[in-house]
Amino acid sequence: MEKTILSLAAERTADKLQEFLQTLNRDDLTNHLQNQAVKGRNVGAFLRAVFKGSPCCEETGTLRRYKIYSCCIELLESGDLQKEVASEIIGLLMLEAHRFPGAVLVELANDFVNAIKEGTLDSGKSLELLPIILTALATKKENLAYGKEELNGEECKKQLINTLCSSRWNQEYVIRLTSMFKDVPLTAEEVEIVVEKVLRILPKLNLQEIPALVYQLLVVSSKGNRKNVLERIIAFFNELDKKHSEEQSGDKLLDLVIMPSNELRYVEGTIILHIVFAIKLDCELGRELLKHLKAGQQGVSSNLCPFSIALLLSLARIQRFEEQVFDLLKTSVIKSFKDLQLLQGSKFLQNLVPHRTCVSAMILEVINHSVHCWDHVTQGLVDLGFILMDSYGPKKILDGKTTETSSGLSRMPSQQACKLGASILLETFRIHEMIRQEILEQVFNRVVTRATSPISHYLDLLSDIITYAPLVLQSCSSKVTETFDFLSFLPLQTVQGLLKAVQPLLKLSMSMRDSLIIVLRKAMFASQLDARKSAVAGFLLLLKNFKVLGSLSSSQCSQAIGASQVSVDVHSRYNSVANETFCLEIIDSLRRCLGQQADVRLMLYEGFYDVLRRNSQLASSIMQTLLSQLKQFYEPKPDLLPPLKLEACILTQGDQICLQEPLDHLLCYIQHCLAWYKSRVMPTRQGDEEEEEGFYQDLDDMLESITNRMIKSELEDFELDKSSDFSQNNDTGIKNNICASLVMGVCEVLIEYNFSISNFSKNKFEDVLSLFMCYKKLYDILSEKAGKGRTKMASKMNDSLLSMKFVSDLLTALFRDNTPSHEESLSVLRASTEFMRYAVSVALQKVQQLKEAGHVSGPDGHNPDKIFQNLCDITRVLLWRYTSVPTSVEESVKKEKGKSISLLCLEGLQKIFSAVQQFYQHKIPQFFKALDGTDEEADRDVSVTQRTAFQIRQFQRSLLNLLSSQEEEFNSKEAAVLVTVLSSLSKLLEPSSTQFMQMLSWTSKICKENSQEDASFCKGLMNLFFSMSVLYKSPVTLLRDLSQDIHGQLGDIDEDVEVEKTDHFAMVNLKTAAPTVCLLVLGQAEKVLEEVDWLITKLKRQGIPEPLSEEASSQITAANDPAEKAVIVQLGTLLTAFHELVQTALPSGSCVDTLLKGLCKMYTTLTALVRYYLQVCRSARGIPKNMEKLVKLSGSHLTPLCYSFISYVQNKKSNNSTHTGEKKKKTAAVSTAMARVLRETKPIPNLIFAIEQYEKFLIQLSKKSKVNLMQHIKLSTSRDFKIKGNILDMVLREDGEDEDEEGTASEHEGQIKEPPKKKQKK
Repeated sequence: MEKTILSLAAERTADKLQEFLQTLNRDDLTNHLQNQAVKGRNVGAFLRAVFKGSPCCEETGTLRRYKIYSCCIELLESGDLQKEVASEIIGLLMLEAHRFPGAVLVELANDFVNAIKEGTLDSGKSLELLPIILTALATKKENLAYGKEELNGEECKKQLINTLCSSRWNQEYVIRLTSMFKDVPLTAEEVEIVVEKVLRILPKLNLQEIPALVYQLLVVSSKGNRKNVLERIIAFFNELDKKHSEEQSGDKLLDLVIMPSNELRYVEGTIILHIVFAIKLDCELGRELLKHLKAGQQGVSSNLCPFSIALLLSLARIQRFEEQVFDLLKTSVIKSFKDLQLLQGSKFLQNLVPHRTCVSAMILEVINHSVHCWDHVTQGLVDLGFILMDSYGPKKILDGKTTETSSGLSRMPSQQACKLGASILLETFRIHEMIRQEILEQVFNRVVTRATSPISHYLDLLSDIITYAPLVLQSCSSKVTETFDFLSFLPLQTVQGLLKAVQPLLKLSMSMRDSLIIVLRKAMFASQLDARKSAVAGFLLLLKNFKVLGSLSSSQCSQAIGASQVSVDVHSRYNSVANETFCLEIIDSLRRCLGQQADVRLMLYEGFYDVLRRNSQLASSIMQTLLSQLKQFYEPKPDLLPPLKLEACILTQGDQICLQEPLDHLLCYIQHCLAWYKSRVMPTRQGDEEEEEGFYQDLDDMLESITNRMIKSELEDFELDKSSDFSQNNDTGIKNNICASLVMGVCEVLIEYNFSISNFSKNKFEDVLSLFMCYKKLYDILSEKAGKGRTKMASKMNDSLLSMKFVSDLLTALFRDNTPSHEESLSVLRASTEFMRYAVSVALQKVQQLKEAGHVSGPDGHNPDKIFQNLCDITRVLLWRYTSVPTSVEESVKKEKGKSISLLCLEGLQKIFSAVQQFYQHKIPQFFKALDGTDEEADRDVSVTQRTAFQIRQFQRSLLNLLSSQEEEFNSKEAAVLVTVLSSLSKLLEPSSTQFMQMLSWTSKICKENSQEDASFCKGLMNLFFSMSVLYKSPVTLLRDLSQDIHGQLGDIDEDVEVEKTDHFAMVNLKTAAPTVCLLVLGQAEKVLEEVDWLITKLKRQGIPEPLSEEASSQITAANDPAEKAVIVQLGTLLTAFHELVQTALPSGSCVDTLLKGLCKMYTTLTALVRYYLQVCRSARGIPKNMEKLVKLSGSHLTPLCYSFISYVQNKKSNNSTHTGEKKKKTAAVSTAMARVLRETKPIPNLIFAIEQYEKFLIQLSKKSKVNLMQHIKLSTSRDFKIKGNILDMVLREDGEDEDEEGTASEHEGQIKEPPKKKQKK
């Protein structure tokens, strides 16, 4: 049979073939086909012959074709065919599908749909034919019978797809079925149906099957519906991540999918790769992804999650999307931190907005996930980390300081973003080895190339990296040594930070250390001063960290620089004897610096003290070096006055005179080295080392001799007295200033030396007082000569040579030492009020240094732990002194000029509380424990809030005592400082605690019951009140009450109206109402409007629901969103506050300007709310009743009064113009007044525009909502400029009078106007 068919098919015409086929039974053909195909024989020719002899124009031919086609499909599904045979059959069937009539195609498609419905498909191979059949069907234009309907081919295809997608799919065929649709031409509606079907199946699949399905889905989405596909995939994996984390934490078992963590991460990584590959092929998909994530970024409910962030970081590898991706991530990070800051500062928002995961936590989560072969994410993470650090790192400002000097907790969003960038890079460095080299290279490049910008954040990151893996960096030694070559050209601060960071590496790599020494030796003889200072800093660091055998252990050292930076003990790498030789070589190199500039010498002296404590075996060499240097300036004859050669310390080079030897600092560090050696090293010395001990005795004798002779010396011995010239304009004056500075410094050093060795001897304390009197005489002379500005003295006092530890000990002895044996000797010092005031002043200056620079001058000035301990001791003394001796008592008996000691103590406490919060946030519990002086075990359960409350009560009592004093005795300075102290301490109270509530109610009571006219006190107290109120509830009612008080005090803009005075807050009086309280109220109102604006934006981005029926919409209107209600209440109450202020006769100046801007912001926010309700109305939801009331209130209580206030301001302007016109001679006064008027009237057009915009959108809302919102709004239509006759006559008369006057004034005016004319000509 087969041979006959094949031979007939070979003929030109198919007539005989058709006749032969008609003679055969259909089953014969199908049976033969099955037998041959199963045996693996070639059936292609047979099938082609059968199809050739079965033309579609004949019914029998069509039926035969259909039968053969169906048989082939069954064969393919049976799985009995060999691959080659199956492929040949599929290829033939694909070619023949387009020749079938429409009805047969419908039948074939229905067969497929039914098989899928019933789950009778076995292998699924035949599904490759379905897209061909559906495509062929879509081309048929004639009507075909489909069920009971007559439809064309396209409509039939749509119905078939509908039926297919509404039926249940077997899981094993889901991927094939989805893949099938990519070959079918689909309309947008059909794509949506298919995508919805596949997305519904997605959660039911096994985890391993999901990547393949997602890829097929992405291919289908290229036909449309991209946004929906991406949204649902991201949402699916976000939900999966959440459930997985819940399962891991044990909160809840997974209902849908239970999977190991590794498997989920691998699947997510694969899917991210699929999506990025799909985006490469279809850029529109990438644009949709960015559009979707940006839309979520606008509102509070962000679309960002760990999965979408990882996806974005992978997408950044595509160049066209790189910039957009990083901009989106950078904006999201900073917005997240800003939102967090806004929420933390407002109880009103905290009650309305639920806590969300911060973007920073999500990014760090991505880093942890990326360990599971997410190599495509790592480069994006590195780039993002550096972008955040570059964009938000500390910036240089005008005076050269950086914007961020705090080493404490960062509170600003930009600081947090920079910190996040560093965390990203450090975590990525830890997890991914392959990227480490690049991170290090980029960090080193920034350190070298950004020398002029602050780079402390990069140095901190480098230090953290090296601490984590010092051995890893040995492979990058070439990069480190290359960086060393640039040391001479880098700023000193950068060099110190860099060397401190790489210090652990120097112990591990001999070659690296040798490279550094070569560079430092070259730098020591460089022409630039900074390069030489860098060399000294480098050598000193080496001396500190290469220990010599026999030195004290690091636990005995007071400063362990870098000792904790390497986690293993690496000292065994080098022989200690070799270290000693190495260190002595360095000291020999450093001795050459003793002939260089004063700055270099000073650095060396300070460094020697640190080295001595780290390497005590070098003490002999160091002390000998310092002693030989001192001998150059020491007069050895015991009777010769003065004991020091000050002339030798000053260098004259041509016309310039400068300090060559900082003798005071040399003496300072000699006495500190000596004291440390005597207390730590000498007790451990053996008897055979008497000779060396005698060497230190010589130093003691020299210091004793200098002390005695300094006391005997008069100012004339130093060629300094009241008649001396101290001006900075000539050589003599400069020289005398330098000498005076040296003498004062030496006196301070000797005061500390004699006190420390005194053992409470009365004679020594008398010497201390005598030295202080010498210091005081010079201080007074310089203060007198400095005249008005005591800049010279201020700078000198800031650089006091007393160490912080000594200041702490001195204050404790002066104020707290009650030991009977010390009483007599201490009475010598206590008798001098000036000396005690000096001691407290130096303490204040040390704390001020800490606040400004993060460290203090002198020994241990860079050791945070030592500084903290000293701060605790100083605070304890100052607190006792202030609370024990009130200022009022002290001032009643005080005769000397200047601040009282109690007031200085209070100022010191204020600075200390601020500094502790800035630098020692993590140590606040220890700080308060130190103040209480209680046993730690007994008070372990006492919280910071309780301890803070105890301290607050002491200062509250002091303030109440001040307020209860007579008006003429009221000390406004003390009151203002007390309020600052209370403000600082109140930040440490937990807002939910009873102590916080007690403090708030106490502050409120003070504001309500006390009427003080001092502006600074009022401002501080009101600021404290507002800062606490916002953490309890919204301050709008307070603003309303304060506005009423201001209105009552200042009167109405209409002089005929008598305002009823309210007395909510006695603190608001005629002197404080404006500008002090008024500006505070307006500032707070602006913050409230910002919060409301933020909330409205959130509501807009939450999305408006689908249109509802009228019945449902009325129910929703009645119970509107709590956030909506809160916004309306806030704006309503704030509107009543503005209602009061806008009627107030405010004085010209900042109040008027700020009020006009505040009103403008108010109308802008009202407009934003109206536009939100325009969106709401699209969903057939009405507007709530309270919104209608708000609109009514704005129309009746604000808008008309705004126009009255504008007229009031403009009238004041014309009055001012008239007034200043009478005094034309005072041109400066005229120009100042006119400038102020212009500044005040500038916001008026903006306000009018804001009002008109509000009214414009109200009209639109009225039409949409079908509620007449404009019935209480009177539209202002007059915007033209009217000529007022009476004013015109008055001006013309004035002009006539002016013309009769002499021409001098006009000439003068011409001179004023001439420069602009010249500019115009240019």
